[in-house]
Amino acid sequence: MHQWNQNQIPILQLGPDFYDAVKPALFLEQKLRYWNDSIKMTLEKSRLWDFKPLPQNLNSPLALRYHGHQFQNYNPNLGDGRGFLYAQLNIQNQWYDLGTKGSGQTPYSRRGDGRLTLKGAVREALATEMLESLNVTTSKTLAFFETGENLERSDEPSPTRSAVLTRFSKGHIRFGTFQRLAYYKQIENIKKLTSYSLAFYFAEEFKNLDLADENLLAARFFQSVVKAHADLVAQVMMAGFVHGVLNTDNMNVSGELFDFGPYRFLPQYDPLFTAAYFDQEGLYCYGRQPAAFMWALHQLGQSLLMAYPDLPTAEILETFSTEFNEKIHYYFLKKLNLKSLGIDQDQQLLSLFFTLLDAGKLYFEKTFFDFQSKKIFTNLSCFADYEKIGKPFTDFVKLFEQFEIESETMQNKKYNSLSAPCTLLIDEIEAIWKPIAEHDDWSLFHNKLQSIRNIRA
Repeated sequence: MHQWNQNQIPILQLGPDFYDAVKPALFLEQKLRYWNDSIKMTLEKSRLWDFKPLPQNLNSPLALRYHGHQFQNYNPNLGDGRGFLYAQLNIQNQWYDLGTKGSGQTPYSRRGDGRLTLKGAVREALATEMLESLNVTTSKTLAFFETGENLERSDEPSPTRSAVLTRFSKGHIRFGTFQRLAYYKQIENIKKLTSYSLAFYFAEEFKNLDLADENLLAARFFQSVVKAHADLVAQVMMAGFVHGVLNTDNMNVSGELFDFGPYRFLPQYDPLFTAAYFDQEGLYCYGRQPAAFMWALHQLGQSLLMAYPDLPTAEILETFSTEFNEKIHYYFLKKLNLKSLGIDQDQQLLSLFFTLLDAGKLYFEKTFFDFQSKKIFTNLSCFADYEKIGKPFTDFVKLFEQFEIESETMQNKKYNSLSAPCTLLIDEIEAIWKPIAEHDDWSLFHNKLQSIRNIRA
């Protein structure tokens, strides 16, 4: 079994079967529009303008190879088509990827221009900031700059401005990376990637393993991925987030949410709410996201079976529901800042809360905000508004009163004293974009960033 050196660039140890060296596009301009100062690293901003190699790092950008299911249809013609892996950095004994979006054409561009719209960059930066504030394990946007080019797009007014975004995450190994290897029956590469992923993304699980026992290693890896994604989708559901394109090429084995395209946050609670206009069947609607994660994990398990025919994938997948249920209760109580009363009462409270949301067609984030730390009982006018819903409210409150507040620190946060929560609904995003598009006014964008960061202040 391969030995991995934690002091050397990880992807180079994996080898050239997994990527292609590419060159970044030449950009007319480099107007820095966003830089994430919360990411603690020593990197000159100008390094992200021409993507010249960092010292003792990758000699050239790498377009990663992968396949994947898109809306449950297998597509072997994928791969990094408008982005690449630019560098890998070791920060406090954890490796991180710098990956791009909109940096030019690669062998996998499929006749696309390899570019990203400025609006797309704005949307992704806002999303990653909001998801982080809502305690979702997500990739982060490190930076984006405007390139001075005009792009033609069929799904937004054109010509539209162009940008290049740099993503900061633990990794970019997708479920579809394993699927590609299975498609080509590259058994040894599946084993290599399994070991690599466990070593660099689940280091604690990798410790003290008998590396000669390949089946144990594969089982530990798959268990870790299933557990991480049960946790992740519970976070997503409690954030009221709708990913939009939960394809297996958009699922990261590291357990980070990323590459979500036409995302939405729930306005009013609606299990059938979808993010992508082209998701006509509602495959990835809000309420079906746990099933979508489970389906994608099944595809990963099928790919692993080619190299590990004795891997108990079905047995491991059965743990997903238990993990998800435990985490959904945990994040539900955490969002309301309540102590647990035990699994039965926690489950009943969650059920009654969502019954209340559904009965009143209530706004998702606002309802959590109103009930967080039990402050509904000190806001009489707000209490009266909910009381009009009738039995679903009285049933919920009867049990809700029995729970105690978990954290006084959270209860006393300045953010929780506001009259309304910070949200990121589609109308808000369009309102932020309009002055940027019309007269290059970024004030609403920066104001929203500050409001989002205040959630976690």
